[in-house]
Amino acid sequence: MLHESEPTITLCSDATKRFLLAAKHAEITVLEQLSSNCRIVIAVRELIHELQKERGASNIFLASNAERYRSERMQYVAASEHAESTLKSQLKSLYLTDEITTGNPRLLSSITLAMQATDYLPRLREQVSKQKLTPLESTRAYSRLVASLLTVIFEAADIASDPTITRLLVALFNFMQAKEYAGQERAWGAIGFAETHFDARLCEKLAALQQAQEHHFNIFCEFSCKAHKDALDTLNKSPAAIDIAQLRNMIAQLGDGSPIAGEISEVWFDVATRRMDAMQAIEVALTEALLHQANTKVADAKNEMANHQQLLKRFNDEHATDGSPLTLLFDPSMPGLAEDSKDDELKTLPLNEQTKTLSAHRSFYDLLRSQAQHIEDMGRELEEAKRAIQDQKLISRAKLVVMEQFGLSENNAYRRLQKQAMSENTTIAAIAAKIVSIATKSAVRK
Repeated sequence: MLHESEPTITLCSDATKRFLLAAKHAEITVLEQLSSNCRIVIAVRELIHELQKERGASNIFLASNAERYRSERMQYVAASEHAESTLKSQLKSLYLTDEITTGNPRLLSSITLAMQATDYLPRLREQVSKQKLTPLESTRAYSRLVASLLTVIFEAADIASDPTITRLLVALFNFMQAKEYAGQERAWGAIGFAETHFDARLCEKLAALQQAQEHHFNIFCEFSCKAHKDALDTLNKSPAAIDIAQLRNMIAQLGDGSPIAGEISEVWFDVATRRMDAMQAIEVALTEALLHQANTKVADAKNEMANHQQLLKRFNDEHATDGSPLTLLFDPSMPGLAEDSKDDELKTLPLNEQTKTLSAHRSFYDLLRSQAQHIEDMGRELEEAKRAIQDQKLISRAKLVVMEQFGLSENNAYRRLQKQAMSENTTIAAIAAKIVSIATKSAVRK
């Protein structure tokens, strides 16, 4: 009696092996791009810090009718120009080469807007030097530029595909946003002191900026490690923090418009600058941790790639044994037939057959499942890490709704959200979600 020959069981096809390595290569490419983005983030951080100091000095210069901070302002301008040159040099080397650019379009778009704003910095500085702007106009111009640069950080966090790096970027963005509000507080305070009086409206604006700082510091603490949270706690107990608290109390008592010596503007600026310089030290620690993590991720992925290649070479020398190879087709742990019991599938086999089925061809399939599980775990962790980013997007959308509905400025719209959250004892993000939901339903009915 003739018997058909047993079919040859192949551990894996050449195409399957190539796709396995292609998936790991794609992960390495994404991580390398993420590492490059982290270096851009560091350069953006440096430019923001210098622009914040330049903005404050420009305010005192303008509010004092060019009597104060003339030379100091020019020093800050020079530092900003150096930081800007460094950033643009890095951007050109990374994105403006002869090779095909692989950058994310949203990130590149945000970079383009920020760079367009920096193109007009010389014009802004000229107007400040000639005192053709009010302190408020100058503050708004610099703040818009800083906001555009912060958007670059935000987009870098939003497109990051690694959960650990995303958490660090979320922590960094919120810390930098809090520092920017501290910078705006310094700028507004400098205007009040230089003009030798405060009013209730300015005091209310300063209080709102202080609340905004706390909001973003809280998110920072949620996504940062213990060492960075401890650094913020140390900062909050530092002499600079104590001094700024005393000056804040003084400002609160001057809300009735009582006169104050203009020279105190320099004291205020120096104290606020010491506090912000201490924040800068934490930003540096955050970005160093970020770059270290990104480089480590790339190195680990490359090591895994080399390991995969070695394992595949070893698998090529293995021969199939009797029994069905463990693949997705015969893996009882994988979803398949509806209402099917995976436990029953194994129970119907004798113990020795179960062992044979689970051991045959397991090495290669384990490698496949391990890589798939790695990607799945990253996706789940990434979703949690990006929750704060989604909250920020909701807040931005809610601000636009409030601005349009009540004819408010962006700052006043944000303050309205703050007050509503405080009155309902909830978060700004929760209030923003309600507003966006109502606005969406209203738009659908129309």
